[in-house]
Amino acid sequence: MSAHRTPPRLIEPPPLSFVARQAWYPWLVVGIACVGAFIAQLDASIVQLALPALTVEFRTTLNQVSWVPIAYLLTLAALLPVFGRLCEMWGRKLLYTLGFLLFTIASALCGLADSLGWLVTARLLQGVGGAMLAANSIAIMTAAVGQSGRARALGWFAAAQAIGLSAGPPIGGLLLSTLGWRWIFWVTVPVGAAITAIGLLSLPQSTGLVTGKKFDWLGAMLLIPALVGVVLLLNQGSAWGFTSPAMLWTACATLVLLMLLFRHELRTDSPLVTLRAFASPAFACGVIGVLLSAALLYGIFFIVSFGLVRGYHRPVEIAGLRLALIPIVIGFVAPFSGTLAERFGARCIGVAGMALCIASLSILAVIATAYQAQVTMGAIAFALFGVGLGLFITPNNHRTLNAAPADVSGESGAVVNLMRVLGGCLGVASASTVLTWEIQRMTGNHSDWAIFAGRPLLEAVESGFLLLMAYALVAGALSLIRTKRAAVAADGAVGRPTRKRSG
Repeated sequence: MSAHRTPPRLIEPPPLSFVARQAWYPWLVVGIACVGAFIAQLDASIVQLALPALTVEFRTTLNQVSWVPIAYLLTLAALLPVFGRLCEMWGRKLLYTLGFLLFTIASALCGLADSLGWLVTARLLQGVGGAMLAANSIAIMTAAVGQSGRARALGWFAAAQAIGLSAGPPIGGLLLSTLGWRWIFWVTVPVGAAITAIGLLSLPQSTGLVTGKKFDWLGAMLLIPALVGVVLLLNQGSAWGFTSPAMLWTACATLVLLMLLFRHELRTDSPLVTLRAFASPAFACGVIGVLLSAALLYGIFFIVSFGLVRGYHRPVEIAGLRLALIPIVIGFVAPFSGTLAERFGARCIGVAGMALCIASLSILAVIATAYQAQVTMGAIAFALFGVGLGLFITPNNHRTLNAAPADVSGESGAVVNLMRVLGGCLGVASASTVLTWEIQRMTGNHSDWAIFAGRPLLEAVESGFLLLMAYALVAGALSLIRTKRAAVAADGAVGRPTRKRSG
């Protein structure tokens, strides 16, 4: 350790002394972190609803417009481990406030975009800011309130995320129907600017920084292009052709990068992504469950947004209200799922949750092309889907973190967060590919934006629901096939406060 040079530390301004002396000061810090969580989730759900409008605005294909959410999620996933480590070494306050500033500037640029390329580039910049926020928020918040307030602060943080995800569709629908698509990005600009200033003046200086580790630059240089390659393979199959030279070269390059990344991360003393946790089969299965549950949520948002707006030609504000039903139900069910898992077992609740998701998707697939009597059944299906995901997510997360090897318990939380973001990329990219491929197969055309409407789109939506059913089936199966010993240990931990850090 003595051979390692002490990493540079950013010079951070202290909080205003008057503010820091107040009894409510720690909860001001919590409030700042919660606003960041709210904005991030609001952006995630509000953008999904705007995608049909963007295909018309830019006269582009469904495959191309899918890069609007993917660009943000991919950048967030690629840079989350990078900023997670840099913030531990350099300090959290300035990087967090810089993240808010970048996110705010990028939001303004998104609203000013006059081409799809401009919009996607601005979304990449948003992803950089989002990674700075996500890498810092929980650590800043929990350090401010201490161990005694940690559970309460995390509860408020989770509530802010749930409210943001639920508010996105109705707010987006209202903005799209009245002010236009640009305002779905501009709506967060004044809030982001205010929080940037408040954070700079109020957030505490960083403490407890890491001094004995080097930054894994080689890991970062391998991780970023490897993730880009994976997403290109998922999203561009229908556009390039699954057997085209571009796809084959991308597949080969991605495979080589992943092999080099795994080899390096297993050998280095300071890995950017801790892979040793995957030596536990229960942890590996749980992480895949995290990936697939996120893919289900983002995938159904993507598919249903196009189905309602471009398939059924529903008013966008009505589509937003219907989409909001899913995260609202998740928010109601998730807090009770840990108690249910403690009573009936995490495996049982996990399988039940995925079974409800499959039942919901089956209903949606059956009624997708039926214009009669589908409103009530659709609402029931959305509610069932929310119940299913709500039952699955919390027990699976607890069980996964408790299954991680003890020597990498802290780093395992970062892996779970990374896989959650990658799951969003998987859901959007694969749903986009299936819809585009199905429309191309039926019509022989994938370049004319006008064909992404009406009956052809609704028939493609059916196939999209089948894809999500496959994800739910795999997630449910993984809940069953974990080793009995690991499952029993993890089941016993669900519902009790975990001693492991969540990253």
